[in-house]
Amino acid sequence: MLELFGILNCNTVKKARNWLDHNNLQYNFHNFKKEPPTIDLLNLWVTQVSLIKLINRQGTTYRKLSESEKQALSDISSAVHIIQQFPSLIKRPVLVKSHIVLIGFDEECYFRELIDN
Repeated sequence: MLELFGILNCNTVKKARNWLDHNNLQYNFHNFKKEPPTIDLLNLWVTQVSLIKLINRQGTTYRKLSESEKQALSDISSAVHIIQQFPSLIKRPVLVKSHIVLIGFDEECYFRELIDN
């Protein structure tokens, strides 16, 4: 089963959900607002993708962080705790299929990883 993580009103999450629905792919949706990712889950994700890819440095949540928090995001252990506290720092959506973690919505990537495999 696919696991999709994000925020309901995020346009990119909506695009991903529409694409998955259109391609008849079942998934469980996890709303960061109601269900922040656990430390264990975040640790798993950072073994699959880089912090640079996982963290949304363009969003308002990132801009509101203190300089020391922003600097701490370069250390995996510190970053995981900050991200868990502020899940809106995560670039959305996050799609997990077994050991594959996809960040953001890229139709070609989704097709390659979910349909072709």
